[in-house]
Amino acid sequence: MTIENIRFLAEWESPSAILMALPHELTDWAYMLPEVHDCYARLIAAMTRAGERVILLCRDRKEAEETIGVLEHPEHLLLVECDYNDTWTRDYGPLSVMRGDRPRALDFGFNGWGLKFASDHDNLVNLRLLDKFVILPEQYRNERDFILEGGSVESDGAGTVMTTTRCLTSPNRNGGKSKGELNRILADRLGASHVLWLDYGALAGDDTDSHIDTLARLAPANTIIFTGCRNMDDIHFEDLLHMRAQLTLFRTPEGEPYNLVELPLPDPIYDEDGQRLPATYANYLVTERNIFMPVYGQEANDTLACQTIRIAFPGHEVIPVDCRALIRQHGSLHCATMQLYTGFFNDAIFKG
Repeated sequence: MTIENIRFLAEWESPSAILMALPHELTDWAYMLPEVHDCYARLIAAMTRAGERVILLCRDRKEAEETIGVLEHPEHLLLVECDYNDTWTRDYGPLSVMRGDRPRALDFGFNGWGLKFASDHDNLVNLRLLDKFVILPEQYRNERDFILEGGSVESDGAGTVMTTTRCLTSPNRNGGKSKGELNRILADRLGASHVLWLDYGALAGDDTDSHIDTLARLAPANTIIFTGCRNMDDIHFEDLLHMRAQLTLFRTPEGEPYNLVELPLPDPIYDEDGQRLPATYANYLVTERNIFMPVYGQEANDTLACQTIRIAFPGHEVIPVDCRALIRQHGSLHCATMQLYTGFFNDAIFKG
């Protein structure tokens, strides 16, 4: 049961489009633009081929067209010229809720993951989409007095929200509010009647203070999909073991344990300075019909992760996308995408 008839939609409910932002020379991607552009082109081709529609932010339309290339379904891609600091639309794009039977696009504040990075343009993206009528004025809601990143919260669409203590109670986001205060805010803004607080879990190289979408994800039928670690010599072993133990203690609103599905942890991947990168299979995007799964050139782990995800989503098509370029900037597939739901904008803005 949700609060005040507000329902934070689950990711697997019917989306209208997927919001992305193309890396450009003024972002931190400048030193590897060809590599990351190739990744984005493959990801967008896979999404549009699978019937998903993509709204792609770009600084220059012509450059974006040349980067993406010829698509089988060009009518599924909309280019929107806009300024932005970085490409992680998951964290500054609007969150989707229903208030009664009406959709709402909630625009929360974004401050560069707790004042770590510049975010002056990112924090204005939703207002730019509003100005361009990508988001309809009657559906937009200003929630910018509260800092909330999309990658920090998971919803089952029925009143349960899962998040991490390390991220949401961060003093550089909302002044270090207590869990009790945050529970009330999540109830008021997202209709959360049941909040699961994950106290353990962190990936080396993660700049987000343990976003939930790197560690554990909600799925249908009271299921939680989580990142495991079976290698006792891995630096993540102890923390992820504690995380798993806490997940076994979580209960549904009805008092039942969750069904737990464990994803493998990718073998270590390092940057050019020898720093470990936060590769995770939990950073997938699920839509009504498809799952876009990040893979990392590790045949055994990649295959196991794709097979495992089908346990929770047996009716979905699993589409692997090589995301080794994305993790070079400490994010992955889910971080680079944000689903927008039907009713937020006029379908006529797409070609055809």
